[in-house]
Amino acid sequence: MPDILLTTLNARYIHSAFGLRYLFANMGALQPKTELMEFGIKQAAIDIAETLLSKRPAIVGFGVYIWNVAETQAVIAILKQVAPNLVIVLGGPEVSYPPDLPDCATWADYIITGPGEISFPKLCEHIEANSRPNGKILIGEPPVLAKLPSPYPYYSDPDILHRIIYVEASRGCPYKCEFCLSSLDLTAKAFPLEEFLGQLDSLYQRGARHFKFIDRTFNLKIAVSIAILEFFLTKNPAELFLHFEVVPDNLPEALKRTIQQFPPGCLQFEVGVQTLDPNVQQRISRKQDNQQTLGNLRWLRRHTGVYIHADLIVGLPGESLAEFGLSFDQLIDAAPQEIQVGILKRLRGAPLNRHIEAFQMRFDPNPPYSILNTREISFHDMQRLKRFARYWDLLGNSGRFVYTLPLILGHHAFERFLAFSDALYQSSQQTHGFSLKRLFEWVYQVMAMTMQIPATEIAQALLRDFAASGEKGTLNFNLDQPSENRKPAAANKRQLAHSPDRIEKASQLKRDTEEGLTG
Repeated sequence: MPDILLTTLNARYIHSAFGLRYLFANMGALQPKTELMEFGIKQAAIDIAETLLSKRPAIVGFGVYIWNVAETQAVIAILKQVAPNLVIVLGGPEVSYPPDLPDCATWADYIITGPGEISFPKLCEHIEANSRPNGKILIGEPPVLAKLPSPYPYYSDPDILHRIIYVEASRGCPYKCEFCLSSLDLTAKAFPLEEFLGQLDSLYQRGARHFKFIDRTFNLKIAVSIAILEFFLTKNPAELFLHFEVVPDNLPEALKRTIQQFPPGCLQFEVGVQTLDPNVQQRISRKQDNQQTLGNLRWLRRHTGVYIHADLIVGLPGESLAEFGLSFDQLIDAAPQEIQVGILKRLRGAPLNRHIEAFQMRFDPNPPYSILNTREISFHDMQRLKRFARYWDLLGNSGRFVYTLPLILGHHAFERFLAFSDALYQSSQQTHGFSLKRLFEWVYQVMAMTMQIPATEIAQALLRDFAASGEKGTLNFNLDQPSENRKPAAANKRQLAHSPDRIEKASQLKRDTEEGLTG
C-alpha cells in the first residue's frame, strides 16, 4: 500500500493531471511509496473517499482548482470524518493566495502555495520523520527548470491513447494582464530545448499525436517557436493535432513561413484577444497592438490552415455592453473559426481584484465565481450576455450553421445576435438540453417571427445546414412549438475533424490549463 497519494478531480476523463505527474516525477526516494490517482468531478464524493481510504495512505495531496474546489471540499470533509489522522495537503491556484482561501482550506493540515515539485516531497519527508512544520501554510519553493525530472514518462499508454497530453516548453509570462494569474510571474522561463524535444519525440514514438502546449506565450521567443514547429514537421503533420496559446500581435515573417508548411487541421491557435477597447486594455495593464492583432488573424485565415480559437471576456472593469459589442464585431470581421465569449471569473490572487469596488464588480460567491454585474453592466444585461455566450457556442462555434448564421448576423453581428439570443430564450426558456433537431426548429421559429427575412430563405439555409449535420429526421418548420427531442445529432464534418480522440474543444481546454499541485 502507498504511504502517499497524489490526487485531483479532473473536469472530464479526457483531461490528464499534468501537475500531479510533475510531483510524482520529483518524489525522489519517496516515489516507490507514492501513487497517483485521478477522479472526475461527476463522481460521488463518498465513492472517491472510499477508493482513497482503501489504499490506507498516511498523506493525501489534492490539486485544487476553480473547476473542482466544491467537489474536492466534499471529498476532504468525508475523509476527515472517517480518518481524522489522515494528513491532507492542498495545492493549486485555488489555495495559493492566503488569506483569500476557499472553505476546503479549513479541513487541510497543510497548504502549499505556488509550485510544489520541491516543497511537497520535503513536507512528506518531514511528516514521515515526525518533524512536522509548525505552520499550516507553506510557500512553494520555485524549481530550477533545467533540474526538474520530467513528468512525461508518467503518461501511461492508456493516457496516450485516450487523454490529452499536456506539455510545456516554458513557464510563466512576461505580460501583466490583470485578469490572469500569470501576471504575477516575473517573466517566462524556458526548459532546455534539446531535452524537451527529446521528450516530445519519446511521446511521439509511444503514439502521442495530440499535444496541448500549456505555455502562456508560445511565440514569445520566435527562434524557439520555430524549432518546436520544425520538429513536428519532421514527423507526419497530417497525423498531428497541436494546440498553442499565441500572442496575437507577434507573428514575424519567419514564423509565418513555418506555420504555412502545416496542412489544414494540424494547428490550433488559442488567441487571447480579451478586449479591443484601448481604455479597458490600459486599465487592466494589457499591452496589445489591436491593428496588428486583427491583421494577423486575417492573414492566418487567408493564408494558412490554422484553426483559430479567439477569446473575448465579458465583464472587464469599465467595459459597457456596447463597448463589448464593438470588440465582438471587430473580431467577427477578422473571421476566426471560433470565438469564445468567456464570462469573467474572480480568480484568487489576480491583480484585477483591485478594481472590484471602484467598478462595483460583484461575483457569484459559488465556484466558478462568475461576474454577476458591474458598474457598467447590470445583472439583467449580464444574464443576457451569459445566454448570448451559450447560444453563440451552439450556433456560432459549433460549425453547424454555416448558411444560417450569416442571415442572423447581417452587418451588425453583436446587436443582431443579442436580439436573436433574447428572443430564443424568451421562446424556449432554456439554454441547455436542446436536441439538434429541436434547436434547428427553434432557430427557424425565432428567425421567422423576429427578422425581416423571407421564411423560404430561412428554411432553405436551415435545411442545407441540417443536411450537412448528419442528423436523421425531418424538420418541422411551423410557428408552433418545435417537435420533441430525438437522439443527439452526429457530429458534422468540422467536428469530426476535431473530435475528442484528437482534440477537446478549446474553450474547455482553456479552463483546464494545468492540473495538480504545481499551480
